[in-house]
Amino acid sequence: MNKSSMKLSHNTRLAPEHLSASLTPELFSQTQKPSDISQDFVGHERAKEALEFGLSMSSIGFNVYAMGEHGTGRQTLIKQMLTEVAAKQATPAEWCYINNFDESHMPYKLYVNPGDGKQLLSRMNKFIDELLDLFPEIFDNPGYQRQKSAIDREFNQQYDQAISAVEEIALKNDVVVYEENGEVGFSPLVDGKPLDDKEFANLAEPDRVKFYQLLAELENVLAEQLLELPLWKRHSADKLRKLKYETAEQSIKPYIAEMEHDFASNEGILKYLSKVKAHVVDAVLEILVADSEEAPTDKELRKLMVERFLPNLLVPRDSNDGAPVIYEQNPSYQNLFGHVDVASFQGASYTSYRLIRPGALHKANGGYLLLDADKVLSQPMVWSKLKLALKTQQITIENPYSEYSQASGYSLQPEKIPLQVKVVLLGDAELYYTLQDYDQEFTELFRVLADFDRHLEKNDNNLIAFGNLIRQRAHQHNYPEVDDEAVLELVRYALRRGEHQHKISANIVQVNDLLDEANYCWAKEGGKGKLTAQHIAMAMAAKKRRIGRLSENWLSEIKEQQVLISTEGTSVGRVNGLTVLEIGDSVFGTPARITSTVYAGSQGVTDIEREVDLGKSIHSKGVLLLTGYLGHKYGQGFPVSISANIAIEQSYGHIDGDSASMAELCALISSITLLPIDQELAITGSINQHGEVQSIGGVNEKIEGFFKLCQDKGLTGSQGVIIPKTNMINLMLSKEVISAVEQEKFAIYAVESIDQALELLMNTPAGTINKIGRYPRKSIHGLALDKLQAFADLLHGEEE
Repeated sequence: MNKSSMKLSHNTRLAPEHLSASLTPELFSQTQKPSDISQDFVGHERAKEALEFGLSMSSIGFNVYAMGEHGTGRQTLIKQMLTEVAAKQATPAEWCYINNFDESHMPYKLYVNPGDGKQLLSRMNKFIDELLDLFPEIFDNPGYQRQKSAIDREFNQQYDQAISAVEEIALKNDVVVYEENGEVGFSPLVDGKPLDDKEFANLAEPDRVKFYQLLAELENVLAEQLLELPLWKRHSADKLRKLKYETAEQSIKPYIAEMEHDFASNEGILKYLSKVKAHVVDAVLEILVADSEEAPTDKELRKLMVERFLPNLLVPRDSNDGAPVIYEQNPSYQNLFGHVDVASFQGASYTSYRLIRPGALHKANGGYLLLDADKVLSQPMVWSKLKLALKTQQITIENPYSEYSQASGYSLQPEKIPLQVKVVLLGDAELYYTLQDYDQEFTELFRVLADFDRHLEKNDNNLIAFGNLIRQRAHQHNYPEVDDEAVLELVRYALRRGEHQHKISANIVQVNDLLDEANYCWAKEGGKGKLTAQHIAMAMAAKKRRIGRLSENWLSEIKEQQVLISTEGTSVGRVNGLTVLEIGDSVFGTPARITSTVYAGSQGVTDIEREVDLGKSIHSKGVLLLTGYLGHKYGQGFPVSISANIAIEQSYGHIDGDSASMAELCALISSITLLPIDQELAITGSINQHGEVQSIGGVNEKIEGFFKLCQDKGLTGSQGVIIPKTNMINLMLSKEVISAVEQEKFAIYAVESIDQALELLMNTPAGTINKIGRYPRKSIHGLALDKLQAFADLLHGEEE
């Protein structure tokens, strides 16, 4: 290596302390018991401010969309904030459905003060029991029986008077009147004795004729006397009915008066009791006093009374609970808006106001409702009905499919209940911006965006709070005490997941999973003492093994030379690029050979991946930028004419991303200059048309993937990886790689320009242009310029 490149490699070579975030276990030393820690979340200040604003706005439309990724603590933070706010608010009213005695298919709603619903049900159940005890025995009362007898006597007197008048006429004509089976009959008298049928048949014909004539006259008289008999019966029945009603009413009245006194402060209940008072006497006489062949049991009678009078309390509340906070995990139509059940009795289906069931909106009414946006949108008809409910501020219970199904014999149309609820939708950014673009009502109804951070700043306060969260979880799940080193390793894991030395991944779920696995390792090791960093390392190694089959197979194919990758020697037009494969939860880096061929022509740089439809748009853009760089760098004095092919060897799937563009340019320039590339180095990075190196993703996995390959083949001390300098902040490498760098068995170089990368790979100065626009002849750019000039002369002829 010449002096220039040795100096360059020294300047770009990273020291071990640059390869990971600096953390000290003392920062996580316990000052509080886990049970005393009240910290439930870390960071998300912007989201907290938005939530505070949204929750304090009572106007229609200021519902909240909580935007963020799963596992970032959105739900925990929101529930905690909602619970704190709701606890200070008044408990909302309870709602019941009651029987509409006039139109039973349209039940009425009933407003009940919070906490009074159960009291009302208890009192109404007692009232029904009192009615069952009271009837029909109340009609055995001597006073009632005396009045009933007087009515019967009055009717009998009128009847007897009519019969007496007929009887008087009959006796004058020697005819007797008698009643048999409720019918009035006549019989002739002979010697003061009535004749039977046989004796009457023995009478002389003239006597029988005479009797028949007299009988016709008597029947006419009887008919005239009993003409008003139906009227007398009706009057008597009316009086009996009125007596029955008044007796029942007077006996029930004290019980209702007592309930009205008990609920005097609740206007809704008083209105309900007035409806009960108007219908309960008729119901008692119909159900409890009805004469039927098969007398129903007390249980059946009670059920009939309950079905008619007992309110259907939708959601009971305690007056000290504050506003409700409801999270509906499965926001189906019925779960959200409620529904009406159908029951069967003796083979027949029926429904009633008692079978109305509440939904999440009823439970959250007067408070707060949390919903997952993707689940709401995936349920048929739910989204449109939810928007309608929020706009109209009413909850409607209906069958959403009634228009499309066969009409049923009987359906309910319950009265709409007023709705006052604050909805918080949990969803990701893509869904939020899609709804904003395509649904105007969404913008009107969800005006507050609570944007949760993907990362948390790595300051001492956040680190301590993050450590507290870890220890809180361990305490809640009865895990052993987590020592400071173990907390440090879990925080380091969060930094690695965040791919940043100064930003922690906000996805606490991933850290919790690792803690759970570490506890398993602790128990497997005997379950004694504290949970240490060793247990964290064991859990990480076990997880890596579980999901590591693909990466091991890939590495094995390289070792067996099924996939051609060199980690020794030099080669023209070949460079080791670095890629990241992400399959499910398996993410690993692996080298890929990038090759280039160059020849005289004017076709430009051809991306073979794109030609066969394997290269996606971002990758193709990266290759097209190479033409821009060549023209900018070398085409100032003559037209650059070149034909080149670039390919990522042995790739059989789609390729996207521009992180291979720096490696592709290095391979291209190697083919142009015929300078060999050091195969002990791998390279990753994106470039622009000016040759500036830009950041890429997955830098840790890429470095570790190449290191693993070199380690398996044998570390030579000259192997290493070239990365963009701007990616230094993303380095959170494994202890194994850092140890190899400390022992100078492996190197990591951070470059800012393509020139630095070329010098490292080709062990030759890149060259700086002089005042007359020339590069040194033996420099990389000098050789490239000469070659491109030769290509131009071949194609266009030398200038005369």
